[in-house]
Amino acid sequence: MNWTELLKSEIETAYASTAKLLDRVDPASLEWKPQTGSNWMTVSQLLKHISEGCGAACKGFVTGDWGMPEGMKIEDIPPEEMLPPAEKLPAIGSVAETKAALEKDKALALQMVDQAGESDLANRKTSAPWAPGVEYALGRHLLQMVQHLERHKSQLFYYLKLQGVPVNTEDLWG
Repeated sequence: MNWTELLKSEIETAYASTAKLLDRVDPASLEWKPQTGSNWMTVSQLLKHISEGCGAACKGFVTGDWGMPEGMKIEDIPPEEMLPPAEKLPAIGSVAETKAALEKDKALALQMVDQAGESDLANRKTSAPWAPGVEYALGRHLLQMVQHLERHKSQLFYYLKLQGVPVNTEDLWG
């Protein structure tokens, strides 16, 4: 298996279909969230998460730089802060801001695939800060980050459906 080709193909597909789905978001719906249940993100929180949920994590896996303040390690974050409740998550200001951030995140993800190189993607074992001791090949971790974007894209798809936006399978898969 060639990790570089697989990852680049998956990144291109995931980001393209996500960008197309963003075109369906009504800018007036940014504060919307499902009425029933609990711990739902608003649309603006979901868009923020989508716009930075893959490339930044790829950078963390490849370089060890998880974007933490000077002198702090991601391992020092208490579990309740690592996965905070929805009401504590940051939000993004607009759909346009999301699109711009998504493009930067995509560029970063692709850059990290190139920076890692095929040998490290296939052979370097590492673990995620949220699952210490569970080691996988670097390529698998990066693929999981692309899958993370895909899952939240699906969440946006269902948010749109619940809002009555006419979306279908083609919108989900691009």
